[in-house]
Amino acid sequence: QVQLTESGGGVVQAGGSLRLSCAASLRSLSGYIMGWFRQAPGKEREFVAGLNWSGGGTYYANSVKGRFTISRDNSKVMVYLQMNSLKPDDTAVYYCAPDLRPSALMTSATKLYASWGPGTPVTLSS
Repeated sequence: QVQLTESGGGVVQAGGSLRLSCAASLRSLSGYIMGWFRQAPGKEREFVAGLNWSGGGTYYANSVKGRFTISRDNSKVMVYLQMNSLKPDDTAVYYCAPDLRPSALMTSATKLYASWGPGTPVTLSS
């Protein structure tokens, strides 16, 4: 069982930036897809960004493309989400999770990810 711990959330003004971090309990995430997701009050959890740990390929939801960047630190087994030009609609609890299926292709299907962390809240103030 993989344990994930997110951090870095907070209150930020519209137009500001935050960097979220995700620590994984595994020694390596090689071969896995790592995803960032968010869930706003009253809404379903949605895919935000994904990263292929081995190849480095990334994929973003249209709503964050050009503003958010997902990255990794191999030595620390950490995944990051740099969020710039934040908007009120970005207010949500943010989660990271791996797709643990062997040799999986990048997917935005939330149900295929597992081992959810507790999340870190991001609140935009106008």
